[in-house]
Amino acid sequence: MKLVKTVKEVREIVKEWKKQGLSVGFVPTMGYLHEGHKSLILKSVSENDKTVVSVFVNPIQFGPNEDLASYPRDIKHDMALVEDAGADLIFNPEPEEMYGSHFTTLVNTTEVSENLCGAKRPVHFGGVCTVLTKLFNIVNPNRAYFGQKDAQQLAVVKRFVKDLNFDIEIIGCPIIREDDGLAKSSRNTYLNKEERKAALILSKSLKLGLEAIKNGERNVKTVTDIITKSLNTEPLARIDYVSIVDNENIQYIDTIKGEILCAIAVYIGKTRLIDNFIYKCEE
Repeated sequence: MKLVKTVKEVREIVKEWKKQGLSVGFVPTMGYLHEGHKSLILKSVSENDKTVVSVFVNPIQFGPNEDLASYPRDIKHDMALVEDAGADLIFNPEPEEMYGSHFTTLVNTTEVSENLCGAKRPVHFGGVCTVLTKLFNIVNPNRAYFGQKDAQQLAVVKRFVKDLNFDIEIIGCPIIREDDGLAKSSRNTYLNKEERKAALILSKSLKLGLEAIKNGERNVKTVTDIITKSLNTEPLARIDYVSIVDNENIQYIDTIKGEILCAIAVYIGKTRLIDNFIYKCEE
């Protein structure tokens, strides 16, 4: 397993792989890797001849009051996890390598990025789409792997890859949870012991909403009220949003039908956590 820092190095290595007829899988990350990331890497390793993992805290997807400076970083830990998962290459560029001194081009989507986190973090998905456009062009993968925990991001990526004719298969992978149900996230490290316990209210509340849907409830407001009521039982929880949307276009709906995404964002103390479930109604 090799770590490289420059665009030129990555391109040279991947070009040689492609000359040999090898397939390339790609797992883009912002580092501080955990078992959720590892599951993506393992999936890529199982489906491709070579796997590239990027570790890059992307500055342009953070708003002015967000946690760019404090976002956790540990490249030695990341290298050990990536190597253990069987990947071949880590791309770990500095911001100057990715954006230079006068970067002026942005890639964005409409519709699919306007609700949920997109409404709360207006610069976020433009930054995501821009850095992924660059990374896809640099790595030139056959397949790229994303976790369902960031479900809106997954929908955004699928849309812009389709709209811009990228020849890449986008593969979504299930949420990986702790034994007690908390979705694994790099931001979980911000939580103190009391907050970590309080954060379990996210998965518990979503479970209540899912049970209501499975029992036949189809009114969106009824389900979101069930989740909201549960979240409000935790004193340390402050709701950002509780929403149900269609899972393809991320647009609000009134009635649960087809494939839906139920997504929540909740502050536990100062830490903003997200979680979700996807459900497909057969009737």
